[in-house]
Amino acid sequence: MRILFGELQPDEGEIFLNGQRVRFRSPRDALRHGIGMVHQERKLIPAHSALENIVLGHPNTGAILDLRQAEREVSALCERYGFRIPLHAKVWQLSEGEKQIVEIIKELYHGARILILDEPTSVLSPPEIVKLLESLTRMAKEDLAVIPFITHKLPVVLEYCDRVTILRRGRVVAEMETRQATEQTLAAAMVGRDVVLQVERVEIPPGEPVVQVRDLWVRDDRGLFAVQGLSFEVRAGEILGIAGVAGNGQEPLAEALAGLRPAERGTITLDGTDITQAPVLERWKRGLGYVPTERRTVGSIPTFSLVENVLLNYHFEKEFSRWGVLAIGRARELTERILDEYRVVASGPDAPARSLSGGNLQKIILGRVLARKPRFLIACHPTHGLDVGAAEFVQRQILQAKMAGTAILLISEDLDEILALSDRIAAMYEGQFTGIVPAREATKELIGELMAGLRRERV
Repeated sequence: MRILFGELQPDEGEIFLNGQRVRFRSPRDALRHGIGMVHQERKLIPAHSALENIVLGHPNTGAILDLRQAEREVSALCERYGFRIPLHAKVWQLSEGEKQIVEIIKELYHGARILILDEPTSVLSPPEIVKLLESLTRMAKEDLAVIPFITHKLPVVLEYCDRVTILRRGRVVAEMETRQATEQTLAAAMVGRDVVLQVERVEIPPGEPVVQVRDLWVRDDRGLFAVQGLSFEVRAGEILGIAGVAGNGQEPLAEALAGLRPAERGTITLDGTDITQAPVLERWKRGLGYVPTERRTVGSIPTFSLVENVLLNYHFEKEFSRWGVLAIGRARELTERILDEYRVVASGPDAPARSLSGGNLQKIILGRVLARKPRFLIACHPTHGLDVGAAEFVQRQILQAKMAGTAILLISEDLDEILALSDRIAAMYEGQFTGIVPAREATKELIGELMAGLRRERV
């Protein structure tokens, strides 16, 4: 899709648009032909308003920008498709759903008739997902727009898409009308084998509290309180799922627990020891494991080999380091074991981390953390961006860690994943828990309302 949008140049092959051979040298070139793209990662300027972001770079903008006229045109677009966004609010003040709409309106305002969407529902709450998909359906039907929709969410594909094309390792392996497809056939085509679409949670009696958090307050990068007075505990052999739309404090919470962000006040105890002010290394030694959201920037060093990346979690242990000398041989053995047990597709232990796909890199990160048998595991969006096969594997490893007695905090914006894996579910909205619900009592509707702040349960 990045080739179609002009961000990358093809090595060979041809692109035809309306029967004419075309080649796009840049995104601006693609936009001139009516092709726009909304990326999975945000491309907005946080300090500018929504309106300023939308009109930025418009080809018809003259030396003097008529912002009032632009606002009228943008407002008309929003009304036409049922979008509601505060155009004069700064982007950093918007919810993730509103940011997504800004990205879409920007492309439409710039003249896109073919709108490529890359995982557009991945950071939205259930109500936001429904609203967005209904608007896109209206856009496609009424305006005859073409919407290539990239997603791993098979129910969304079946309900809202007309046709589906499945890629595996860069090749088209299947094309079909969605009315002829099922979740099972799509999943099997994606990974080349039958897939269990939803792993079964095994309920076991939880043990003693491993982690206890009391009245935790944490600031974000802007100096604002992103976590506001949270109190909770996670027991041995239990998965506490944190459900919430992105930007409601989940990341600062995880970073504070892992020691990457200071707590303003409150306490964090691990097996009865206060670790609130403890450095990262001490937390690791006491049995904390952390699988971060950003696997390529925080979870790994792209230019390091897989052996070196595995050592990042072991360099302080006597088995892997003595008198300042690293035991590379033992690290290689561990890496080879992870490659084998986790079925990682890589050229070998010396392959650079940047050469791995997102799913295979996630297996390496999870494998090196779980090999230490942590007492407490923080897993942030562990299957985000993975195909159904890799996601199934990662989820099974998390459940196995739970069965072995690990206390697990699972942070995910995938509500299906939260419901499938968690023993209890805490919904997070604007830095607070709006409810903590036993998984057996949870429904998508209930958790969706809690995530959106439309309802509060006793915590």
